[in-house]
Amino acid sequence: MTFEADATLAVRALAAYLARARAGQGPVLEQPPLAELAGRLEVARHLAEGGLTGPALGAWLERYLEATTRLHHPGYYAHQVAAPAPSGAIGALVDGLTNNPGAIYEMGPAAATIEFVVVNWLLGKVGWRAPALPPAPPGDEVDGQPVGGGALTHGGSLANLTALLAARARVDPAAWQAGGRRDLVVLAPAAAHYSVSRAVGIMGLGQRALVAAPADADGRLLPDRLPAALRALADEGRSVLAVVANACSTALGLYDPLREVGALCREQGLWLHVDGAHGASALLSPALRGRLDGLELADSLTWDAHKLLQAPTLCAAVLVRDHRALDAAFRQDASYLFHDKEAPGFDFMPRTVECTKAALGLRLFLVAAAGGERALATHVERQVALATTAAALLARQPGFEVAAAPESNIVCFRVEGSDALQLELRRRLLAGGRHHVSSAEARGRRWLRLALMSPATDLAELRRLAAAVQAAWAEARAAGW
Repeated sequence: MTFEADATLAVRALAAYLARARAGQGPVLEQPPLAELAGRLEVARHLAEGGLTGPALGAWLERYLEATTRLHHPGYYAHQVAAPAPSGAIGALVDGLTNNPGAIYEMGPAAATIEFVVVNWLLGKVGWRAPALPPAPPGDEVDGQPVGGGALTHGGSLANLTALLAARARVDPAAWQAGGRRDLVVLAPAAAHYSVSRAVGIMGLGQRALVAAPADADGRLLPDRLPAALRALADEGRSVLAVVANACSTALGLYDPLREVGALCREQGLWLHVDGAHGASALLSPALRGRLDGLELADSLTWDAHKLLQAPTLCAAVLVRDHRALDAAFRQDASYLFHDKEAPGFDFMPRTVECTKAALGLRLFLVAAAGGERALATHVERQVALATTAAALLARQPGFEVAAAPESNIVCFRVEGSDALQLELRRRLLAGGRHHVSSAEARGRRWLRLALMSPATDLAELRRLAAAVQAAWAEARAAGW
């Protein structure tokens, strides 16, 4: 069988899968035991014998797709992973076959070019100055303003780690050779994504170096209490490596007051990193970008395109206001890569953890190029508006409580009862297969959580969800909950 024939089989299977998922046909998810599913997919046999091509491949793909979680389904609203646009999936297919690492220009000129221009586009949305296109030198400053920079990474966790490494390079430039200073701390709200804590651990700072920043009951940073927190750290002989702010928080989807926090960090010479993995996509919308007011005062930003920009996973960006900071984050010596050579393009590898890196920019570029910026903004606006609608609908249900007015596409709610009851309701909803919800802790309690990602989710679906929660609650009460 030829590649073209097998690819045609795969595209037909995927097109049918996509149509069924968007129409809400079949369950949004089912979770058979792993051993059962491995047998159904005959994984061991195919590994040993091969032959999975032609009609056999087509039949196998049908079984595989039956066991996938349908992110394009109207009942999918559990996690912050995009229902990817088909145009972006084409980018992943092209990248998969061409296999051009995007971190070294000579290994993937087209991939690196797309990434460079896409990163510049994102920098412009933040309000930072983009560098000139290679082979022109980027320059360090223009009109007194630093020239920004960035790179695409396999996920926001790597982007957050890279941003904090850039911050450390500025605060503790000897760390790469001599090891890091033991007095450094990262000041972040308790609502920060767990990848910030992981980054602190990976950097060898230890979890004691992650200090909770003052925040309100909803987890938002409190700028007026930051000076006292900073003085207390100074009195303890500790120095701030970076302040981290959320745009938006993972649990409740709320934005920190970036302008106030940014102004304070500028005044005190502190590095401000904004984790905008989920919420930075509001920058594309004139109606919503005010939620990130003051972002231009930050030093670095994480922005995931595989969330609200509908790119296939993974495609995240780490962006910095001054490219020199990111260029100092790593030190490397590899004679087969780093040596004097003609440079018609740009090598991203000195800015990233990854060497062999997928053509991530192609995924986002093809999504954006299919509909343009306005289409991306419209999608973000729709999902955020849907969250407001969902919150109002759920708040009207007897015995329901909504945690906070939505600022993004995330809604947390609960019914009267214990935290254990909320998890029991989630278990019952998942077992039904129609409604895929997640849960989170906020305000000291457990909530059911919606991340409204699928364009197929609408008001009718939200009404079905509310009815399903009521029914599950009644069943749980009847069972003794």
